[in-house]
Parts: sequence; structure tokens; C-alpha cells
Amino acid sequence: MRNWIMIVLLLISSNSFAKEHIVEVYKKKYIPAEITIELGDTVLWKNIEKRQYHNVWFKQLDKEEPDYFFPDESYQRSFDKIGGFPYECGPHPKMKGKVIVIEKS
Repeated sequence: MRNWIMIVLLLISSNSFAKEHIVEVYKKKYIPAEITIELGDTVLWKNIEKRQYHNVWFKQLDKEEPDYFFPDESYQRSFDKIGGFPYECGPHPKMKGKVIVIEKS
């Protein structure tokens, strides 16, 4: 029984290492514009505008522009590679951001 409990605790703790990070989309800006996360983490972009739609387009990764998300909607992406990943908003190309993915500490 004791070994079984240890295995369960290890499984639970190994899944808890991945984190979710929030980037707000407001006044045609990504806040923060640059974010550093660890391998396996997820970024959630939340549109907190009142009327404006946006998207998150990683042009180096995705050839086609992704769908828009509207006020009170969100978009998320998990990262399984280390590196710097710049992105922009398709309908508002002056909106730029970057996700930097580092090895787990």
C-alpha cells in the first residue's frame, strides 16, 4: 500500500510541473509582450478588449493565419520546443509578442 501511495504522489507531482501563463490582450497590446516559460508550459491569451477581435499568429510555425478570438474569449498554446517564438496579431500587425521557452529548472 505504501509503495502505491508513493507512485500516485509521483504521478500527481510530475503533472503539476507544467504551468499555465496568462497574456492579456488589451488596447491592441499583448501584456506582457514578452514572456519566458518552461518547456511543456501553456500560454493562454485572454482578450479583455470591449469590442476588438485579435489572433495570435506564429508565422514561423503556422503558414495560415489562425482564427480570431473576440472579447471574453481566449486562445491557448502549449510549447514542446526550446527557443524564441515571435508572434503577431494578423488583423493588427503592429501588435507583436514573443514567447521564450527554456529548459525546466
